[in-house]
Amino acid sequence: MKPTSTRAGGTPDGDAPTRERVAKTILENGPSTAADLAARLDLTAAAVRRHLDHLTEDGTVEARDQKVYGNRGRGRPAKVFALTDVGRDAFDQQYDDLAAQALRFVAETGGDDAVMEFARRRVAFVERDYAAVVAEDPTLSPAEALARVFTAEGYAASVRTLPIGDQLCQQHCPVSHVAHEFPQLCEAETEAIGRVLGTHVQRLATIAHGDGVCTTCIPTSNTSSSTQKEKA
Repeated sequence: MKPTSTRAGGTPDGDAPTRERVAKTILENGPSTAADLAARLDLTAAAVRRHLDHLTEDGTVEARDQKVYGNRGRGRPAKVFALTDVGRDAFDQQYDDLAAQALRFVAETGGDDAVMEFARRRVAFVERDYAAVVAEDPTLSPAEALARVFTAEGYAASVRTLPIGDQLCQQHCPVSHVAHEFPQLCEAETEAIGRVLGTHVQRLATIAHGDGVCTTCIPTSNTSSSTQKEKA
């Protein structure tokens, strides 16, 4: 969110903390409807819409058509509100320029292979921490264990279960701005997920390329077989 906390004329803006809560819950839970936000924050729908109008005006969030999975009922789907790049900038991406400059240097001096090697080393935490999380709580599905691993690293990850399998949803990406220029960062994450699960997984969407959430599909059959291996 933008740093200013005063209204026109210099008077304090008492609504700023609540707007920050609205933006933060979108960060943590992904694109959300006004009704979802009202329920999470214990606010009235009218109050949420007023805050969303302000956040939209200052460029922190944007309204999008809600994606519908499966059969859609009658009527138009509800609008969802997602953080923009400006909105994400307000949280923890102040070092993006430095990171991008460093990777440009790596690319210039070592080529694309060097960038990919760096990306793989950066996500070493996936393989390092996955086994520990599963050992601590064997009841977790592979997708749930991965969500804990990524959340601990600042990705605000969760799991959506669909008939075709689980989807690992990363509502936030600490390196999304840099990954827009260096997609190797996303590729290395997908590789690491596939390695710990022992199967091919598919990245369906990424924040770095304009989607509201990074989404990785983990088919049901693979999820089941991986769970059995961990419990064996």
